[in-house]
Amino acid sequence: MSFPVLICDDSAIAQKMVKRSLPDELATEITLANNGAEAMQYLFERQFALLFLDLTMPVMDGIEVLEQIKKHSIEVYTIVISGDIQPEMRRRVAQLGALDFIAKPVDKPRLEEVLVKFGLY
Repeated sequence: MSFPVLICDDSAIAQKMVKRSLPDELATEITLANNGAEAMQYLFERQFALLFLDLTMPVMDGIEVLEQIKKHSIEVYTIVISGDIQPEMRRRVAQLGALDFIAKPVDKPRLEEVLVKFGLY
């Protein structure tokens, strides 16, 4: 099963790590965004099934992206991947609609575990 995936992170290395950690069957339709504003532009232009979202980015951070997704009722499963692993931040992203939270650096087993948990893989 393959569907459109958007990876939003200001680090090219982090983008590559997420991309490499995705199961091969999912990794065929991937778009990369370097900040939240760019991600929102893509989300307004086309439908994505899954968004991997960093929190700390220039221009527009991940919290702002989650707020905009909620405000505009954009349907996209969102998984936050961030180094900010504080319990309060985890609660905040959950309140804003993120499915789950993965601490950086992402690894393939943890990512697959989350995808299976939500029936995405």
